[in-house]
Amino acid sequence: MKPAPFELVRPVSLAEAAAALAQHPGAARLLAGGQSLGPMLNLRLVRPAVLVPIAHLPELGAVAENADAVTIGAAVTHSAIADGRTPDVGNSILARVAEDIAYRAVRNLGTIGGSLCHADPAADWLTTLTALGASAITWSEMGGRAIPLAHFVIGAFRTALAPDEIVQAVRIPRPSAQARWSYYKACRKPGEFAHAMAAVLDDPTRGVRRAVIGAVGGPPVVLEGERVTPSAAEAALRDTGLDPVTRHMQVVALKRALAEARA
Repeated sequence: MKPAPFELVRPVSLAEAAAALAQHPGAARLLAGGQSLGPMLNLRLVRPAVLVPIAHLPELGAVAENADAVTIGAAVTHSAIADGRTPDVGNSILARVAEDIAYRAVRNLGTIGGSLCHADPAADWLTTLTALGASAITWSEMGGRAIPLAHFVIGAFRTALAPDEIVQAVRIPRPSAQARWSYYKACRKPGEFAHAMAAVLDDPTRGVRRAVIGAVGGPPVVLEGERVTPSAAEAALRDTGLDPVTRHMQVVALKRALAEARA
C-alpha cells in the first residue's frame, strides 16, 4: 500500500518545525528516521495532512558529555550508538542496547528520540533508558524542559509532550563504577519487538536500585528500592490488564535480569 496524500514541510530549524506543528494542530506529524512511522503511513494506520522531517536539523544531532551524564541528540541513530560513534555512559551499556535493536538497516535510520516519541511499549530505549534514570530534553517556543522518562510515556503511542513541543535530546546519567546493570528481553526471533523485557540498575554508590519492566501495553512498570523483587513485580503487573501468561513471562524476564545483574 501507499500512504494517503500529505504535504511535506521541510524546516531548517526547530523553530520552523514547531511553527509547522502550530499551523496544523493535530494534523501534522514529525518524521525522524521513519522506521516506525513509515510502515504506519503505508498501511494508512496514520494519515497526517502534513509531514515534517526533522532528522537533518543540526540541533538534533549534537552530543555532549560530562562527569555526570551523557546527552545525545534526538536524531542520533541507533547505529551511531552501537558503533561507538557517540560517548557511552560506561561499560558499553548504550552500545549493547543499540546493537540489539531490530536489524542493521533499521539501526542505520532509526533514531533514539524518534523511538521514544513513538512510545511503543515494547521498544528497547524506553525500558532501558527509564531504568538508567534518563530524561527527555524538549524544545518549544515557550522554553524547553526535562521530562523524566518514567513520566514521559502516558499510554501506548502517547507521550506527555505538548502539541508544539519537540524532543531535542536525551540526558542519561552515568552509573557509578560500582553499579550493576542488566537488560533481558524475550523475542520470538532476533530483530522482533520483545514479548517480555526487563532492565535492572543497582547502583549503591548513587543510592539507586531500580527495575523497569517493558512491553506491558502502556507505560513501563517501574520498581524502586526494596520493591525490586519478583513478588512486587507480580503485584504491579496485575494492574496492567495483561493476561496471566504474559504476566508470567514478564516476571521471568525480571528474574533473569536480576540474576544477570548479580552475576
